[in-house]
Amino acid sequence: MMKVEVQAGAATQPDACEEKASRTTLFFSVRDQVGALDECLRALKASDISLTRIESRPSKSEERSYDFFVDIDTDAPEVVQKVVDTIKSVEIVRDVRAIGSLDIAQAPSQPQVPWFPRKMSDLDTFAEKVLEMGEELSSDHPGANDPVYRRRRLEIVQMAKTYRTGQPLPRVEYTAEETATWREVYTRLHSMYPRYACREFLHVFPLLEQNCGYGPDKIPQLDDISRFLKDCTGFSLRPVMGLLTPRDFLNGLAFRVFHSTQYIRHHSDPYYTPEPDCCHELLGHVPLLADPHYAQLLQEIGLASLGASDEDVEKLATIFWFTAEFGLCREGANVRSYGAGLLSSFGELEYALTEAPSKQPFDPSKTALQKYPITEYQPTYFVAESFRDATVKLREFNSTMRRPFQVRYDPYTQSVEVLDSKDKIHHLARAIASEMQLLADAVDQL
Repeated sequence: MMKVEVQAGAATQPDACEEKASRTTLFFSVRDQVGALDECLRALKASDISLTRIESRPSKSEERSYDFFVDIDTDAPEVVQKVVDTIKSVEIVRDVRAIGSLDIAQAPSQPQVPWFPRKMSDLDTFAEKVLEMGEELSSDHPGANDPVYRRRRLEIVQMAKTYRTGQPLPRVEYTAEETATWREVYTRLHSMYPRYACREFLHVFPLLEQNCGYGPDKIPQLDDISRFLKDCTGFSLRPVMGLLTPRDFLNGLAFRVFHSTQYIRHHSDPYYTPEPDCCHELLGHVPLLADPHYAQLLQEIGLASLGASDEDVEKLATIFWFTAEFGLCREGANVRSYGAGLLSSFGELEYALTEAPSKQPFDPSKTALQKYPITEYQPTYFVAESFRDATVKLREFNSTMRRPFQVRYDPYTQSVEVLDSKDKIHHLARAIASEMQLLADAVDQL
């Protein structure tokens, strides 16, 4: 068996006088097995590309294995992808994954960059990667001992499990019992929003009622909501089986994709759920996804998570917790809620705006290190001056991360571009210059 981790990234050798051609580095680990490397090299030769370097060393991550660095004299995406696919096709290769960009000069000492999605369809790999809940329920779940609820839950989860990019979002025909649970949650929260929710949330909610079927007597469908959000901010919803890892969930935000459950909490306790359900997603998260400034804030968190270290992902997940889940914002002399964990919780929504908890100004460098409980009300909340201000501060924080490259999202191709070569940076600069000229022309015409 051979474990191969393939990564493609354009890299250039610096030169004070002239710019040399870009090359691509492929990295893979090979178990110490007779003929294993030969098979990989034969696959590379079959791709009809020239090797400019091959280097090996004992692997630090696995005994009796060797790491190989192979440079090829092209950075053309279609050629690189062909080579990667060829290596993946080697019969004895297992657990193949792309791991991001690697600079030739830094290859021997740089830690491996975790794999991250480059195009929308890459999110399909998350379909069955859930941490908990999903198909199985923990023993303390209100529906754990209800066979009818478990069967129904499995039926809905299977829709998310088989969903793939480009397919119509699955529609769920909710039962009368499920709708009754929704009605009780919806009615009580709806009566609290005018007093506790932020103005952006209050602006969007009536639009959801008008365009997406929001109301006490019907659970809205993800497909209808997703179409509405796409028109507002480019965000879309994607069904998910259960809780994703923080890395996978945040990676989705980079593409303006929000993973949402479709099942609902157990009817025996409509005011409690140990996990996100459609009440939490549709009432707590969805409304603000239609606000452009909030959408930008979430995408900034998502983009920063691509290829980030485990330590940085943990910090970003903590920032998400204290913003998207339990965030407060200032409105003049008042403080209002915008976090979904608050806007879908009757008790904590009221508690958060009392004098009991500590309220600190939102500062990503401090927020990222704040410890928090997950089974009780938060003792500390962070207050943003506005979504715009929070985004600016987040960008400043992201610039301190140790990721050795920057990324940008291309909304036209719905893909992520790694800015790891001069050509890509020049292309981006030209695009920005064109936008600036458009802005100048628009100002002149006012």
